[in-house]
Amino acid sequence: MRILVVEDHIEVLNSIVELLSSDFKVDKALEGEEGFFLAMQNIYDVIVLDVMLPEKNGFEIVKDLRKEGIHTPVLFLTAKDSLEDRVEGLNLGADDYLVKPFQGPELLARIYALLRRSGKLTIDSSLKYQGIILKGKEHPVEINNETIHLTIKQYELLEYFIQNQGKILMKEQIFDRIWGFDSDTTVAIVEVYVHQLRKKLEPFNYGSMIKTVRGIGYIMKDD
Repeated sequence: MRILVVEDHIEVLNSIVELLSSDFKVDKALEGEEGFFLAMQNIYDVIVLDVMLPEKNGFEIVKDLRKEGIHTPVLFLTAKDSLEDRVEGLNLGADDYLVKPFQGPELLARIYALLRRSGKLTIDSSLKYQGIILKGKEHPVEINNETIHLTIKQYELLEYFIQNQGKILMKEQIFDRIWGFDSDTTVAIVEVYVHQLRKKLEPFNYGSMIKTVRGIGYIMKDD
């Protein structure tokens, strides 16, 4: 899963990124406008967002994201602990609030709670769709009580489709999510991996669930 961290104190930012990188892919930004640009790509599972940021503060970012229809769960980080700040952030559309200084395990616990609340994870941290069960990239994928082995990118692609079942995903959106903004390949790689994934799922009659939306991208849904 992919997390965006927006924090203007470089030491704090780097420590958060280091903490989260063992469990997630992490993108980072040091100021509000860059953070807002990244968040607008709508490829993240959770955004960890400092309130006091240069150029565009956290409150403004959340307000504008929600106006644009982007409902990625947001965890606010702030040195302020006033009731007014917490109420303002939550009213604007934030999902949780963590006051600095905080402990790493609490940050992780809150992120996992947001993922479960948003339906991205079950209580046991697995991801399920019909007869497909994903337990993490270090484990085989289970389909109808049988196991199959996927490459890392195939796994991440299937995970992203399941997390967004019923939603149209643009090819560029999939590329940014799975390969990242700094990848040296091109968006054409998405078609290659979708084809590979369909072939892996076909023996279980799930390949046809990944449907092409001509000129746009793909959607995972039942026939």
